[in-house]
Amino acid sequence: MTQGILKMVSRLLVVSLLLLPFQAIHAGMVGTDQVSAATTAQANRALVLGTMSRADVASQLQSMGLDSKTAQDRVAAMTDSEVQSLANQINSLPAGASSSGKGWAIAAAVIIIAIIIWYNWK
Repeated sequence: MTQGILKMVSRLLVVSLLLLPFQAIHAGMVGTDQVSAATTAQANRALVLGTMSRADVASQLQSMGLDSKTAQDRVAAMTDSEVQSLANQINSLPAGASSSGKGWAIAAAVIIIAIIIWYNWK
């Protein structure tokens, strides 16, 4: 009797395994250029959206008759190359330029000199 139940259960398992859908999974290497392109695109989009959320930019857009929500929707609809071009223009402007480079080096030098002077006077 137990052999009959065992055969029936094993047949049921074989049939259920045959009815299950099998899908092929393809794994592949992801290149660093793909990862860096996606990261750069996200950073550029965040830069453009961050610039648009500033009060002075929002008021300028408002004076041109463009709602800030509409402008954000338009940025979301832009391609990565368009956003990159706009982010490069924002970074090249004096008021919106990134503060990386000389500014940080000068600030670090001033802080180090201040620490040295404070330590020697102590």
